[in-house]
Parts: sequence; structure tokens; C-alpha cells
Amino acid sequence: MSDSGPKVGEAGSKIGRGDLPDYDTLWEYELPDRSERKFRELLPAAVDSLDISYLTGLLTQIARAEAMQRKFQEAEKTLDRVEKALPKADQKVSVRYTLERGRVLSLSGKPREAQPRLQEAFNLALIFKMDLFAIDAARMMAIAEPEKALDWNLKALDLAEKSSDVRANRMCGSIQGSLGWNYFEQKQYQEALFMFQKALEYYEQLGDAVKIRVAKWPVAKLLRVIQHTEEALEMQRALFEEYQAEGKRNGYVYEEIAECLQVMGQEQEAQEWFAAAYAELSKDPRVGRDQNRMNRLKELGQVGRPRPTPS
Repeated sequence: MSDSGPKVGEAGSKIGRGDLPDYDTLWEYELPDRSERKFRELLPAAVDSLDISYLTGLLTQIARAEAMQRKFQEAEKTLDRVEKALPKADQKVSVRYTLERGRVLSLSGKPREAQPRLQEAFNLALIFKMDLFAIDAARMMAIAEPEKALDWNLKALDLAEKSSDVRANRMCGSIQGSLGWNYFEQKQYQEALFMFQKALEYYEQLGDAVKIRVAKWPVAKLLRVIQHTEEALEMQRALFEEYQAEGKRNGYVYEEIAECLQVMGQEQEAQEWFAAAYAELSKDPRVGRDQNRMNRLKELGQVGRPRPTPS
């Protein structure tokens, strides 16, 4: 799962002395290093304010940014500072603290150790009616406890749909996408397609062009899987045209176009798309670690083989 989560603080984000800004609005989740710098720039004012809840809440977000950069020891030390100040802070800060302790453990490859922390954060968030943080904890539990990922994401979706917090409501599309993959992994393809379509509908209602494009891809993939190949190919070609118009490449789209063409018996064109997919996805560390997938793309794309010369 991309690392999405609370955007506006329910704990520790109140404007303190000196008119302190809401640090949660400074998050750039794709750029944790830049987010960390922004948070650290606030530290002197946070210390001077004597607002312990604001300071400790800010520190939890610094720890989160550190963990996302795989600076796990630094993140633990930052959270140690928070732990010492918790008795003097608003009780709701404990939700942030416990959640980030669990996140550090999960991201550092210790899912079993993370589970009790994340479960505690989920329970505390429910007690304090902090729906956004309960959703975040549930989604982290889905990662830390993959055998129960479907159940945890269903809990998250239920919270997001029923919450009176608009920020929690805005998590629906992302959670529906996660549920789609949960069902896909269980080979429950109709359920997966339903969830992916729900996510797409959600983003279409929001009018978010970037997220609409991202949400179309798994819908098309599932259509191919359930043998609606022509419809799947049409969607993937349309996505290709959209990316092409912006001068962007997308190896995932190339791969799906190739898969559709191969099913339809268009071997020569499929080969070219497999080769293009290999060229792009070999640069993506998320895919590069899947050696079987990369070997298959390379083989089907005949990458590195001499091209036959025309007679």
C-alpha cells in the first residue's frame, strides 16, 4: 500500500502560542525527506510555545517521515522523546505515538511485533472517535497481518463510509482499491472487479483526473483476467494515449496491452509491447525484485535477441 494517512491532526495540531501552523497539512507523502525538513523547521517555534501536545504530535510526524526513509533508528529515538513527554500531553497524542511505533516496526520488517502496537492504536482511536487514525491503523494492520488483510480493509472502509469526518470519507477510494487487490489475491475476481469499479466511480465523482487514470488500470486488468479481453485492451490503449499525450511512459500499461494482444493471438505486436514493458519496468524497484515476472517479460519480448533481417 501507497503510505496514505491522516492529513489533518485530531491531536496535537491546535494552534498554540505564536500561531503555530497545522503540521499535518505540510505532508508530501511521496517526498518524506522534504516533509521531514518542513517539520524540523517548525521545531524551534514548537519548543518555544510550551505546547507539549503540539510538540509531541509534531515529533510523531518527524518519526513517520524518518521511517518512510528507512531511518528506523532515528525514528525510534524520535519516538522515545515523545514517550517521555506523553504524561503531559493531550491523551489523543497517544494514538499518534502508538500508531507510529507500529508503523516503524512494520516498515522495518517486523510485522508480528508491529501488530500489538497497531491494534492498540486502532482501539484507542475508536475510543477517542478519531476515525481517520482508526482507518490508518486498520490499513497498517492489513499490511502487518496479511492473512487478515481483507477483514482489516473492510473495517477501514466501514469507518470511512460512516464517519462524520470528511477527511475520513475521502479515504474510501483508496480503501476500495486495496480491497480490490485483497479479493484479487484470493482469486475472487468478480468481487475484485466490483471494488475496483467502485474506486473508479469514487474518483470520477471527485473529478480527480490523475486518480481516475490510476483507477482505470486495475479495472482493465480484471476485465482481461475474466476474459473480457477486447474491452480490457480498449481501456489500456486509451490509457496509453493519455500518458503519451503528456509525454509519459507507463510500463504497467505496456504489459497489459501485451497480455491482451497475446490472448488475442497477435503475437508480433504483443512481443513489441512486452519488450517495451520490460524496458520500463526494469527501472521500477517494486517490479525489479520479481525476477520471475521480469524474466517472463524479457523472454516474451525477445529482449537481447537479434532481430531477423528482412529478405
